[in-house]
This record gives sequence, structure tokens and C-alpha cells, in this order.
Amino acid sequence: MRDSSGLSRRAALGLAAAVPLAAATATTASAATAVGGARLARPGIQAGGASGLPKRLTARSWLVADHTTGEVLASYNAHLRLPPASTLKMLFADAVLKKFERARTYKVVDADLADVPAGSSLVGVKPGITYTVEQLWQGVFLRSGNDAVHVLSHMNGGIAATVAEMQALAQDLQALDTHVVSPDGFDHKGQLSSAYDLTLFARRGLADADFRGYCSTKTADFPAGGKKTFQIQNTDRLLTGAWGVRPYDGLIGVKNGYTSNAGNTFTGAATRGGRTLLVTVMHPKSGGSGVYEETAQLLDWGFGKGAQAAPVGTLVEPLSAGGASAAPSHKVAKPAAGAPARAAGHTDGTPWGLVGGAGAAVALLAGGAFALRNRGRRSAAEETGTETAEETGTRGRRRRR
Repeated sequence: MRDSSGLSRRAALGLAAAVPLAAATATTASAATAVGGARLARPGIQAGGASGLPKRLTARSWLVADHTTGEVLASYNAHLRLPPASTLKMLFADAVLKKFERARTYKVVDADLADVPAGSSLVGVKPGITYTVEQLWQGVFLRSGNDAVHVLSHMNGGIAATVAEMQALAQDLQALDTHVVSPDGFDHKGQLSSAYDLTLFARRGLADADFRGYCSTKTADFPAGGKKTFQIQNTDRLLTGAWGVRPYDGLIGVKNGYTSNAGNTFTGAATRGGRTLLVTVMHPKSGGSGVYEETAQLLDWGFGKGAQAAPVGTLVEPLSAGGASAAPSHKVAKPAAGAPARAAGHTDGTPWGLVGGAGAAVALLAGGAFALRNRGRRSAAEETGTETAEETGTRGRRRRR
């Protein structure tokens, strides 16, 4: 274990505030929060008459939807609130991606990386090196780099401000199962989302050409200082075929995630015959490539027998785009232990209200959740078995250009 004798009192408080979600209580939406349709709030498999659904799925939650129409073709515990891991980075991109021009440059300083949680997946951002915004987003999408997320968050006004924007956007998208604590999706107490909400985030992102381009990029050259670069590879195994996974024909992206406490999560999108489907799979029992295998099975079903399925619900439109409010008129499901109750239950229908999730997130951050300086990141990841080891796989090889 790391020697913590050099940690400041503030850092220690930050560590205490960032206890992983090992004991978090997952909850389902109540009937009053049936965003997307009443059937999606029910537990168990929901399918519209089509046969042939995969029989050996182990995920705690999954959803298949048509990207164009928004029709949900089938689901299982669609609103079950679970830790999202790095799939939450889709919401981060939805909120921040259009803030900065791709060609804009930024020189990273120590403070930009001081609050990256120990054990994070990293792309290799270093203080003193100047990066383009495009390179930082490549680090986010390809390597799920929490270091790149934190740099962009500091460019965006800081961690607290970014969390507030993400929570407000989730409210506008009617992603009422989502409670944001950190912009990177790392394990923090009370950070939750659902298969339904993650699918909303993916659908929103794929409407943007830059988002779509980043999530479908397989490799890129990343700055290593001076004129040196090293190649980074996308950690989406269905896209690249890494780790023995067969690349999925027509796959676009979108985002994978893993932490030892959250398990595996993945939202994928694929196009065949002019039709694009979205699939989200959360927390299958099988580790490693299981989340990709179950996603592929659901995509196969959706492009096959699922084409005749009657929809069981719909992906709602954002409130700011005229979507009908699905805000509940009754009390919503209780949030996980430690999550600010107001943040998880604030559903007054205002598209950009910051009183709930945003305010609670800022308060939590002020308490020190991000104060722990990320020293000895690689050794910490090896000791704790957290995000880096299994989410990012092997590092890119450094090379000269």
C-alpha cells in the first residue's frame, strides 16, 4: 500500500469523501418516474412480441433502441440505477465538447492533474506539454483518460462547474436516474446512472459529428513532449477487435467503462442496412470481454428478429427541444446511501435548474472529494485493481515521428 504520511489533511478528507461504491444500493425507478413509458419502469425483460432474445444474458440491466426513431425495442431493468464507470464520459462530452475549438491549444499545469483519482485510467497527459483540444478529446474517447477529462474540466471552469453542467444537462435530457459526482465516471459514493440514461447520452452525442468521429477513431498519435509521440488505441474491443473480441460489423462506437467496484458497462451503436441501433449493457456477471459479447448478441437480435418487435417504450426528447416532461408527480426512488437526496429527486421539469444535482454536487466537491493528489497512480492502480488495469488494457508504444 502507498505511504500516506505525506498526505495533507485536506487530501485525507478528499479520500474519505471519495469512498468507492462497493456498498452502494442500486434502486429502480418507481412507476411515477416511467420516463420513456410505463413498461420501462417495470423490472425484468420487456419485449414487444419478437422472439429470439439471447437466453444467456447475465447483465443486471440492458436496453436496445432504434437511434433514429427513439423506439425502445427491448429492455431489462432499464431504469435500474447502477454505477456507470466511464460510460458517464458520454454525458461529459455532451456537456463540454462544443465549448472549445478543436485546434485550440492548452499548456497543462500541475493543478490540472492534482485532482485525478488514484487508480484512474490515464492517457498520459503531462504538465508542461501543450496539447490541442482535439488531442485531449482523443485521450478521453480512445483511452478513457481521466487525466484528459480533468484538464478539459479545468479549462471549462473547474470540476465543480463541470459537474453542475453535466447534472443540469442530464435534467434537460430527462435522464432522471443519473446523479453526477465526478466528470470522469470514477467510483464515487452516490454516482449512479441507468441503461436508459446512458442510451440517452449516446443518442445525444451521436447527433454531433465531432462526438461521432472521436468515438469511432481506432488509433491516434498522442504528444509525449518535444517532437515525440506515442500511439494510443481505442479501448472499445467491439470496434478494434482487441483481446480476442471479434470486431462488430458496422459498429460506430460509443463508450466502454470498467472499475473493480462498478464492473463492466458499455454503450454501443452500429449501423446495418441503413438502420442504426443503440445497445447499453451494464454489469454482466462475466468479466473481461463479457460486456462486449452480450452487446453483440443484442445488436444481432435487434438487426434480426428485433426488426419486427413492437416498441416497449421510447427515448424521450430533451425538454429544451420541446420534449414532453416526464417529471414524476410523486416521490421518486430513494437514492443510494450517501447520495444527496435533493439531487437525485429533483425533477421539477425545469430544463436547466441547478438547485438539485448541481448544487449538491458542488457541495460535495467543496467537502474535498477531489482533493486527493494523484501520486503514484500506476502503482496504486496495480494495488487496488481499479480502472486502469482492465479498462484500458495495454499502453500504446512510444515512437518518434
